[in-house]
Amino acid sequence: VGHAVLAINGAEVNGRFTADGKDVLEFLGNPANYPVSIRFGRHRLSSNEKLMLASMFHSLFAIGSQLSPEVGSSGIEMLETDTFKLHCFQTLTGIKFMVLADPRQTGIDALLRKIYEIYSDYALKNPFYSLEMPIRCELFDQNLKLALEVAEKAGPFGPGS
Repeated sequence: VGHAVLAINGAEVNGRFTADGKDVLEFLGNPANYPVSIRFGRHRLSSNEKLMLASMFHSLFAIGSQLSPEVGSSGIEMLETDTFKLHCFQTLTGIKFMVLADPRQTGIDALLRKIYEIYSDYALKNPFYSLEMPIRCELFDQNLKLALEVAEKAGPFGPGS
């Protein structure tokens, strides 16, 4: 529960240490390191937790498309709670992209389309990528991270969704 330190001065933080091995608490305790830029966020999920949540959502998505009173419903596009919105974009081939966002965040539809574009460019065109397997491509990771940073900088009330 709550937020964790994800980066200090642009350096990724994993647990209590930065990517270059510095202890976060020692770094923050040294006045010579200030001013400092800290990025907070939710704890990262493990691969197993991600697979479990995706499987659960896939089942809900299928049930939603079958129970919908709307003829030809494609399933759940957005789940809204008090604390977050889960947005889903399903491609024509059935691949689902999901984004959890602040309920006030706008521009998520554009972000989902950008993620699909990145997936098409860096995963599908990669000869070593196998469908339905985790994506292990540095260019994909870099471009996805950049797209998420741009969306994050747009802020909760960024350009329309």
